[in-house]
Amino acid sequence: MFHIALGIEYDGSRYHGWQTQNDKLTLQTTLETALSQIADEPIQTICAGRTDAGVHAVEQVIHFDTSKNRAHTAWTLGTNTLLPKDISIKWATEVSDEFNARRSALNRHYRYIIYNHPVHSALLRSHALWYPYPLDDARIEQALPYLLGEQDFSSLRDSDCQSKTPMRRIDRLSIKRYQKFLIIDVVANAFLHHMVRNIVGVLLAVGNRKKSPEWVSDMLAAKTRTAAGITAAACGLYFVHATYPEKFSLPQATTEEISMFPIIEPLSN
Repeated sequence: MFHIALGIEYDGSRYHGWQTQNDKLTLQTTLETALSQIADEPIQTICAGRTDAGVHAVEQVIHFDTSKNRAHTAWTLGTNTLLPKDISIKWATEVSDEFNARRSALNRHYRYIIYNHPVHSALLRSHALWYPYPLDDARIEQALPYLLGEQDFSSLRDSDCQSKTPMRRIDRLSIKRYQKFLIIDVVANAFLHHMVRNIVGVLLAVGNRKKSPEWVSDMLAAKTRTAAGITAAACGLYFVHATYPEKFSLPQATTEEISMFPIIEPLSN
């Protein structure tokens, strides 16, 4: 058997999320159908992070097993000819049996893009959250430290979350403004269902002055979803990449090589 890892970019606008669902268009089903044609046998995949409906990915990582020996170009260029244009396999490599796209990941990086302008953008309607009201970036910066580290994120988990524990560790959380765009980057060991979008909702409440930065601490201490703010729309969320131990030698893009529409500047570490 061959153990294969792939790096995938996709526009999630028209999909009902990553995970296969009966009678719904999903990324997993679309990808597995194409891979199965290349392998000439059924293929089942496991991904680094199961994205929700409407969420995009710069470099999602998946793995699968196959009995067929195919060139790497067959898994990339060959499969891409069978995929819709909103999905692209960027790289492929054979990995050791020890590798697991989900369990082997050291952390995961998500980015949220806010189009902060009084007039909506027709071009960005599926790729950024339109927020027409003024935001106080300094107040948002003051709220970020309350969310860092390992703690109970019950207030930021969706009611349908199936995780056995609400404990997660956020290693990095930052914001950066590019004129009318506000970019939120968050890196954690793992995420609860809707956790990033709920974090964005909390930061918007602070940025629009409805809540104080200190309120974030009280919100987390309450350990209930009703204590937090809104769930931000899926359209602004991007799974950027997952980090893995160097021993797996994945051909992932460097941060200098990764850029993401509509932000041209390379991602920071």
